[in-house]
Amino acid sequence: MPTTNASYWSSPPDELLQQLDASEQGLSDASVRARRTRFGPNVLRPRRRASNLVLLLAQFKSPIVLLLLFAAGLAAALGEHADALIILVIVLGSGLLGFWQERGAAGAVEALLARVRVKTTLRRDGVEVDVPLEDVVPGDIVILSAGDVIPADSRLLTARDLYVDEASLTGETYPVEKTPTTVPPEATLSHRTNSLFLGTHVVSGTGVAVVVRTGGETEFSQVTQHMSLGRTETEFEHGVRHFGYFLMEVTLVLVIAIFAINVYLAHPVIDSFLFSLALAVGLTPQLLPAIISINLAHGARRMADRKVIVKRLASIENFGSMDVLCSDKTGTLTEGVVRVHSAEDFEGAPSAKAQLYAFLNAHFETGFTNPIDDAIRADRSIDVVRFEKAGEVPYDFIRKRLSVLVATEGQRLLVTKGAVPNVLAACTRAETAAGHVLPLGEAKERIERRFAELGAQGYRVLGVAHREFGDGPLTPRDETEMTFAGFLVLHDPLKKEIVDTVARLSALGVSLKIITGDNRYAAETVGRLVGLDVHNLLNGPDIHLMSDEALVRSVGETSVFAEVEPNQKERLLLALKKAGKVVGYLGDGINDATALHAADVGLSVDTAVDVAKEAADIVLLEKDLGVLAEGVCEGRRTFANTLKYVYIATSANFGNMFSMAGASLFLSYLPLLPKQVLLLNLLTDLPEMAIATDRVDEELVARPRRWDIRSIRRFMIVFGTISSVFDYATFVLLLLVLRVTPATFRTAWFLESLVSACLIVLVIRTRKPFFASRPGRALGLSTLVVVTATLVLPYTAIGTLMGFTPIPAWLLLALGLIVVFYVGAAEVIKRRYDWQRL
Repeated sequence: MPTTNASYWSSPPDELLQQLDASEQGLSDASVRARRTRFGPNVLRPRRRASNLVLLLAQFKSPIVLLLLFAAGLAAALGEHADALIILVIVLGSGLLGFWQERGAAGAVEALLARVRVKTTLRRDGVEVDVPLEDVVPGDIVILSAGDVIPADSRLLTARDLYVDEASLTGETYPVEKTPTTVPPEATLSHRTNSLFLGTHVVSGTGVAVVVRTGGETEFSQVTQHMSLGRTETEFEHGVRHFGYFLMEVTLVLVIAIFAINVYLAHPVIDSFLFSLALAVGLTPQLLPAIISINLAHGARRMADRKVIVKRLASIENFGSMDVLCSDKTGTLTEGVVRVHSAEDFEGAPSAKAQLYAFLNAHFETGFTNPIDDAIRADRSIDVVRFEKAGEVPYDFIRKRLSVLVATEGQRLLVTKGAVPNVLAACTRAETAAGHVLPLGEAKERIERRFAELGAQGYRVLGVAHREFGDGPLTPRDETEMTFAGFLVLHDPLKKEIVDTVARLSALGVSLKIITGDNRYAAETVGRLVGLDVHNLLNGPDIHLMSDEALVRSVGETSVFAEVEPNQKERLLLALKKAGKVVGYLGDGINDATALHAADVGLSVDTAVDVAKEAADIVLLEKDLGVLAEGVCEGRRTFANTLKYVYIATSANFGNMFSMAGASLFLSYLPLLPKQVLLLNLLTDLPEMAIATDRVDEELVARPRRWDIRSIRRFMIVFGTISSVFDYATFVLLLLVLRVTPATFRTAWFLESLVSACLIVLVIRTRKPFFASRPGRALGLSTLVVVTATLVLPYTAIGTLMGFTPIPAWLLLALGLIVVFYVGAAEVIKRRYDWQRL
């Protein structure tokens, strides 16, 4: 079987199936396995999960760690075997710790993503099965219906009223009709009407196709191979990257200066080099990626318990920072269970004709499943046996109407339903329930008045129109000179607890904005009932006339946007972002994909159409704002714990390393041996690893918070300086008052540095007094274990091997007093610190 078929669209179906060694009954399991091995996964760019070995080696890819390993090898070559071995063991232990945590995090995230993986329906061995998109292979038989994504480049075998949105590939605005008819080999992409392409999706109808090309062989891959397929970098990712650069710059300057000064002071070159590199390890955020991954993965697991599945871990920060949520009202604010209230003419009289025509339209249409047509079809009193479908023009978001051609008793009838203004645009007449026909100009004022009355009562209203149809195929151009038959009035009640839920979101600092295609009257009524300010309502025509600058000024003050076209959704979201908002968008329809991409965080639901679920960053297992509110809180807890680590890493670590650098300038020996610096760094990492499971104070969840590198730098300077002040107090005690030996100095300062670094975590982790906020069990336990082990270490054989010496109890007590004063000072300054700027 060839890897590609040059002009598969020009081959008759039977011939193409033979070329692909396939049949309409589908491939066998053995054939699928062989093709998967040959062609690989059906993805544009293979996503390979790193093997355990690759993940382990990645822990040692930092240039500073590699230099340290080289220096350790050099020390061994010069006869310093014990020190070299200890350094290697500590570096290896740190790497294994990061590997163990990252491996667990990656596995957990992979398991969560499997719960919301987009699947496609295939026929294999004569049985229809749902398989992940990446498992599709050439020769597979695909079963398609409205809302499905096209899994790979395929050739149609059969189709019924099949329309496909190819805008992402060809730029074509309107859905394209697809038929199995063979086309010439020279046909361009847009003229291959029998072909389906990866990256597009079905708007309406059904079809069966055979897969010809997958993954990198597809047209979509060829178009995008020179483009960046990655999403825009989130504020969180941008902040973490620049934070890393900032610390690396500080480290580089400090290390070079300290090495040069120690060499100038005639300290041993190898020891000075190792000491400088050890300082770099202590300063550089080498575990920052691992700890952030662990923290986000742990948060994703907690969010999954709240029925919120995170597809893109970096979006958790945006989810927690979100201060505007945009959503449609159907199924979110309302029950989503639409009921037909009535069918009536423009005078308000019940209309059997409008009811019949609406039913015929809903019964025969083949578009994506929607609650409105389901509600219309629920009426079992209408007999359609005498009607036969003869054609269809599917709904699209520009025409905002759907037409069905039916034949009955030698007559052909075109029936259209859709948004009232759009249906009226196709009409020249209107009729009453009694059969009186008027020119549209005479009836239009009464039609619009009745439409406004029904919308003001909270009803969703569709228009229904009809006309006789002659011979020939149906096209959108035939929607003209129709007769307006009346209104179909629909009722979708509000969810019972939605007012409380919207109020809770508001209390969390998240303002809700309704973006709907419904008429302004119904949208205004629903907005008012859920507690939104509806005075500044904007509708689609208003938005169309506004400049981008005017829209940016208006969106912040507007809570309800009605009669919005799909392309206007993206414009509204971009305007909100330009206004300084962090925007979430909740969508589950075919027309929501671009808006989901434009939002800071795209939200969808597990029952959404494939194209929406695939575009989303986060998937809700229930379409419920209450579930979303719980997810926001969990997202903020995750972000809060991530910031805790950042604050701790930048204050205590920076303070300790700066103190060591300063001490090396006036000591005749290194303040800590390189192996001791590395051990200090490793032991302080242990409690910090547990921050992911720490409790978070409610005030840190109450409002959105954003990443701010300037505030982090300011925090580092303030609290790092406090740490160094007490380090230098320790130096004064040990050097000027007690005049201790080098071994005692290193031991005492190691104990003071490590114990203070562990305890300061408990202070910085909360804005309350540290004794009023209980830490998480893992953090509290790991802190206790590390502090205890540190105090015992100098009295053990391992301590002797590390260059420590036992110190008397009275010195331990003196060091303890310094730590107590340090914790107290940090607590006092914390209370006076301007947290509002964080």
